[in-house]
Amino acid sequence: MPFRAPVDDVRFIFDHVVDFDKVAATDRFAEASSDTVDAILGELARLSEEVWAPINRDGDTDPAMLENGVVRTSKGFKEAFGALAEGGWLGLSAAEDNGGMGLPLALTSAMNDMLSASCLSLGLNPLLTQGQIEALENHASDALKAMYLPKLISGEWTGTMNLTEPQAGSDVGALRSKAVPNGDGTYAISGQKVYISWGDHDFGGNVCHLVLARLPDGVPGTKGISLFMVPKYIPNEDGSLGEANSLRVVSLEHKMGLHGSPTAVMEYDGATGWLVGEEHKGMAAMFTMMNNARLGVGIQGLGAAEGAYQKALEFALERKQGRTPLEGKGGTGAIADFADVRRMLGEMRADIFTARSIALACAVAIDMGHATGEAEWKARAAFLTPIAKAFGTETGMRVSEMGMQVHGGMGFIEETGAAQYYRDVRVTAIYEGTNGIQAMDLVARKMMDKGETAFALIDEMQAFTETARASCDTLAEPLWQAIETLREATEWMLAQGDLNERFAGCVPYLMGFARVLGGYYHLKAALAEGGEGPRSRLAAFYLKRLLPEHAGLLAHATAGAADLYALSIEDLSA
Repeated sequence: MPFRAPVDDVRFIFDHVVDFDKVAATDRFAEASSDTVDAILGELARLSEEVWAPINRDGDTDPAMLENGVVRTSKGFKEAFGALAEGGWLGLSAAEDNGGMGLPLALTSAMNDMLSASCLSLGLNPLLTQGQIEALENHASDALKAMYLPKLISGEWTGTMNLTEPQAGSDVGALRSKAVPNGDGTYAISGQKVYISWGDHDFGGNVCHLVLARLPDGVPGTKGISLFMVPKYIPNEDGSLGEANSLRVVSLEHKMGLHGSPTAVMEYDGATGWLVGEEHKGMAAMFTMMNNARLGVGIQGLGAAEGAYQKALEFALERKQGRTPLEGKGGTGAIADFADVRRMLGEMRADIFTARSIALACAVAIDMGHATGEAEWKARAAFLTPIAKAFGTETGMRVSEMGMQVHGGMGFIEETGAAQYYRDVRVTAIYEGTNGIQAMDLVARKMMDKGETAFALIDEMQAFTETARASCDTLAEPLWQAIETLREATEWMLAQGDLNERFAGCVPYLMGFARVLGGYYHLKAALAEGGEGPRSRLAAFYLKRLLPEHAGLLAHATAGAADLYALSIEDLSA
């Protein structure tokens, strides 16, 4: 069974779960009509199914290589990226002034979902370029915008971001890269960066690096960091490629997965760079790109889950082992009829729906914030971003691991391709801010409004559930109770003056919040379907079997930090 893009699910969620119609009703996104959305999703489905999915395995078995200083990418990657660029898809949400389509981020999110499911290694490349486009649109000078944006949007050039150094991972402020003014408006950038996804390739054009570095008068820590555009080739005034810049790929990392994505150690040796934004304000500019990427990485996890699920479902429908309980009763005769396999398939499918709904709800909130300027939408987008990133990537890991389990022993054999999904997705919980950092952000920075945004979302869920009780009480009642528990956990978080008390339970709090959001979105789906149909049955499964996890998660979330530190290092080492 070849890969099938999840167009029906995306369309259903747009129409019945995340209120995409509100986005299309704004002046800014008036062109995102139903017909336009259908046409775009159809074209992206064709691209992901026919062009990208067939090369996914090649990225794993024929990895990117560094040969004599030149990065050689996996078989078929250059052509598949070219097909994406030729369709203009990198600029789907970019400003029309620079050659983009100016369409909602929700559509770009749906695209990244399909591309990540079909070939995650290659899907990293456009995700980084999309983030760079947004950072330049918001922070670069007019001259830099004119030079770089049209070529990034067209796919002629690609973008990266360079934060991490050997001694500075999550602690970005510990970076040592330096930027020295050249006296002509440019800067000499020196330093080493690690884990640079798609740091180089053989697609042609330019590779445009956004690099964090410190000016001579930059203070220690993140407040003294500036952001620079440092291209592989220094562009001529007409935009053609000039001389090579003073930078190089030192090596490519040997990774657990994502073998088709060249992850580079980059060396900058007095390379020419241009300031992006204000001096010493580099983190603000880079966070524009990182916040875009955090939602995108959550969607990468979701996409990997989709790919792993489809492979597991195909195997479960074909593999026959022993006598199944449904033989002669309309079953398949395959292992999909066994209760535990059916359970795993149900959990995979239900959590994919949850992760996709959270991600698209976040994208819709971002679009509404851009279209209306309303603070409430911007706050909701900011609140949902760490949940979308963490739950999406956790779903990717859990579903891909479960997909291996469905395959049994064959899942551990590389030839089936089941293990690739787990190996590829595992890093998504680590980069763009680990999931623990996302959870810390949720209970700290995202609650600096005294919980106003969190409670607004909780109130919305509860009001909907109250209404749903009239027609669907068996599904609505457990959700209503879960929302109450979430409200109490949120109140507990806000009552803790010591942030470390919150941090001790921040990950289970985030996951508990996601579990309750999942119940809300599944209930909306069931009611939209009239309580009868595949999504209604999936909702009943989720609300009965997966929603109850919220209770344990939120109990863990509100346990405080005392017992953690009661465990001494000696205890942990015993």
